Amino acid sequence: MPKSFTLQALVDQIGGELQGDPNTTIHSMGTLEGASSGQLSFLSNSKYKTVLSETKASAVILKADDAEHCQVDKIIHSDPYVAFAKAAQLLDSTPVQAAGISPLASVHETATIGSNASIAAGVVIDKNVRIGDNARIGANSYIGEEAQIGDDLHLRANVTLYHRVDIGNRVSIHSGTVIGSDGFGYANDKGTWVKIPQTGTVVIGDDCEIGANTCIDRGALDNTIIGRDVIIDNLVQIAHNVTIGDHSCICGGTGIAGSANIGKYVVVAGTCVINGHIDICDKVQITGFSMVTKSITEPGVYSSGMPVQSNRDWQRNTVRLRQIDKLVDRVKTLENLQK
Repeated sequence: MPKSFTLQALVDQIGGELQGDPNTTIHSMGTLEGASSGQLSFLSNSKYKTVLSETKASAVILKADDAEHCQVDKIIHSDPYVAFAKAAQLLDSTPVQAAGISPLASVHETATIGSNASIAAGVVIDKNVRIGDNARIGANSYIGEEAQIGDDLHLRANVTLYHRVDIGNRVSIHSGTVIGSDGFGYANDKGTWVKIPQTGTVVIGDDCEIGANTCIDRGALDNTIIGRDVIIDNLVQIAHNVTIGDHSCICGGTGIAGSANIGKYVVVAGTCVINGHIDICDKVQITGFSMVTKSITEPGVYSSGMPVQSNRDWQRNTVRLRQIDKLVDRVKTLENLQK
């Protein structure tokens, strides 16, 4: 059922200063350009300021400096984007899975499930699993033997948690993701691959969210560790024995090789590659398409990806790049002539 709040009720929860009718009813969020009556919008990026005066939203969240350009009710907030996120949570209309355990689920008799669980059809929960209160487990998900999971778990459909994984409280994992699969560990015996059993596990801290079709491998001997309040996007590969510190963000398409150690408050943009056995310190930002081959020891922004350019410019620059060795030799020759 759709939710609705008065503007005053929203401000009471998200903070800010209301300028307008406190009884205006809001039922959903919308963009400045696309919103209609009953919707709440926001302005956090100055490039959208030009459409602010024409929005059909019932109210807008914005900073005080932008208020004079807004013709509708407004919520003045120091951080409109954070306020938008909080309001969107309150107005979220995502369907809620019904409580109870489906008769089509398979829960082993030795498993322990906390109170108020919602377990959908096709779910398999193996031996000696322990799950806390308020779990929501989507259809056809699997939780392996001796997995230990805290309160408020939310698994979407078709999630796989391997044996002995250890997951904290309030963790959300989206469809198709696999946690605890074998790390990619092999020895080569005269041309033949010999598999190394992966006997560690994966430990995930509280308040993490992991996107769809992401894989986090279990450790070879020690554990793969994801800290607290880490957000991981879709289609991310995290190899065995990786450590990711608290409050970090890993964006889609990124691959992190084995035993990389990533600090706290690190942001890795999309489609990056991080080499194994290196360290990245706290408060580093890595821009998209970067390849990190060595440790990073100082906070800051790091890049190596090439921005897009016209094909003609790219071809010209590629030809020049191939001529660098000849150019260096010419420079050395000229330097020697001047001596």
